[in-house]
Amino acid sequence: MRMHNADETCGVAQAALVLGDWWNVLVLREVARGHVRFDALAAEIGLSRKVLTERLGGLVAQGVLRRSLYQRRPVRYEYLLTDAGTALLPLLVAMQDWGDRWVLGDGTLTATADPDGAEHARVHALPGTRLPDGLELPGTAETAGAAGTAGTGPGPGPDGGDVPVISPDAPATVLFTYPGTGVEWGPIPGAAGCTLENRLFRDAWPDFRRAGVQLRGTSTQLPYEQQEFARAERLPYPLLSDAAQQLAAALRLPVFRGAGRLRHKRLILVVDAGRTVRHTLFPVTDIPHAVEESLRLAADCARTR
Repeated sequence: MRMHNADETCGVAQAALVLGDWWNVLVLREVARGHVRFDALAAEIGLSRKVLTERLGGLVAQGVLRRSLYQRRPVRYEYLLTDAGTALLPLLVAMQDWGDRWVLGDGTLTATADPDGAEHARVHALPGTRLPDGLELPGTAETAGAAGTAGTGPGPGPDGGDVPVISPDAPATVLFTYPGTGVEWGPIPGAAGCTLENRLFRDAWPDFRRAGVQLRGTSTQLPYEQQEFARAERLPYPLLSDAAQQLAAALRLPVFRGAGRLRHKRLILVVDAGRTVRHTLFPVTDIPHAVEESLRLAADCARTR
């Protein structure tokens, strides 16, 4: 693509060289969702093999994708995000937020969703979707006394490191996303209630444990913010930081911009041991009922493993 000389030092123009093509954006969207092999990409996007080969080659040359050999005869590659590619995910999620609000919506700033809107349809189409392998996020440590009554064990350690989004040892995991704790949300509908939600999950933790179900709470808050909150509330389950928008991009989760950053809208996913979404609760307007319902659905999922 030919550029005007004034664009040579413009970061927007340089980024547009990578993302300015419709197909490049969709390829990156699908790789973030875990569709990393050629045939899967072609099927998801509906792109001809010739055009897809060209786009993949260009994204590799630009340094946002890398090829990883997974089969020698015949030679087959997976296309994975580089560090530069992963750094593009917040931009893709911001594009999604803009499209949801200003193109598919009426411009209203909200942390919830209309039942006939695009976000509602997208979330309720998630059952049957498999989370990408190896997806981990920075997280707080679980309490040493997690097997017992919530709040009786020592608080989380200072750093839980990277934590699998889905517990590898549980037949079912409840993954709940929320906008953020300790924030004055003002008039944004659906944003308040994050501390209440965590406290309700904390208090119900023994019931989840008896059902063989693990919990993960996720927001786009920074790890140190989550660590402080988890320690103060003595949470027995990890909180995961999606500040880099990896989970939001992987599942095309609905977000909104509030208090200076992109935030998850409140929803609950029940995911089985095979990393497949089994149930979704969205929008979550009655938090106590949603906590109870997620326990019921997850317990059923664990029993039918």
